[in-house]
Amino acid sequence: MASVPNLSSTGAPVFISSDSLHSILSHNSIIQHFHSSLPAVSLAINTPIRQSYAVSPSSSLLLMPSWSSSPSLPYIGVKLVTHFPQNSALNLPGVHANYVLFSSATGQPLASMDGTVLTLYRTASVSGLASKLLARNDSKVLVMIGAGALAPHLIRAHLAGNPRLQKVIIWNRTIKKAADLAKNLQGSNEFNGVSFESNGSLDEIVELGDIVSCATNAESPLVKGEKLKAGAHLDLVGSFTHTMKECDDEAIRRGRVFVDNEAALIEAGELVGAFERGVIGKEDIRGNLVELIKGEKIGRQNSQEITVFKSVGSAVVDILAAQLVYETYLKNKC
Repeated sequence: MASVPNLSSTGAPVFISSDSLHSILSHNSIIQHFHSSLPAVSLAINTPIRQSYAVSPSSSLLLMPSWSSSPSLPYIGVKLVTHFPQNSALNLPGVHANYVLFSSATGQPLASMDGTVLTLYRTASVSGLASKLLARNDSKVLVMIGAGALAPHLIRAHLAGNPRLQKVIIWNRTIKKAADLAKNLQGSNEFNGVSFESNGSLDEIVELGDIVSCATNAESPLVKGEKLKAGAHLDLVGSFTHTMKECDDEAIRRGRVFVDNEAALIEAGELVGAFERGVIGKEDIRGNLVELIKGEKIGRQNSQEITVFKSVGSAVVDILAAQLVYETYLKNKC
């Protein structure tokens, strides 16, 4: 951001609704914000291990705090998440989230915003930034595996980071969900020169993908490494436990693997399993997102190699995304 608002004069804390978030944010603006801000402030942000509490045998409350010592990021942030899987019987989402922002100078509350929408934007934009850095510049075909809430965000983020993409092919276990998403995106006026389609043959479309992005809860590998074309970029978003994995060992073995942060090495099923089976070692991970942005680690070396990016999320990108929302909101109110 160009300047930090005078926080002491902002008055009562503001509530920023999901509708306001959609009007404030774009995936391109978050990608640019992460690209410019992450190297400067990542070391100044404290992110304790998230706390999780069982509020019933099947429900939980999670707290994800962070705070910054950087003058350019004068905030404390907490993401509050509830997980009520039984809500499906009530036709309600199983996960709800809110993000609360405070001043790190005075401790006063500044803003509260929809944490679910914020997380969708920031998660997708991390992947979009990574593909901007790692995918081939001439990438034409994006394969989207999964058609849940995150899928349209990932598609928009990859298109923002890779403007030469011309075709998006969507796969989902429920074929109708993929077809509906493709139809909705094709019918919008957002994407000039980009075609959208669905396809029920996963192995067939993986072979076509210059960028293959996965956002599923899969516990059995969906992407077979042998099917990835030379020069492909594989984006893995869905897994966050040891039992979850979206690709097989061959995809990890064939690729130069990068992560969003070090937590991926102990949380992501694809990587933990590959380490345990001796497919690769932790020393074979080529770098993290901040190192890529800074140029401290080399990304793609040629047009034939396969790159893999595994993300698990972090409170660092949460607070940076919340900063962008809050400061843009104040600027628009002026």
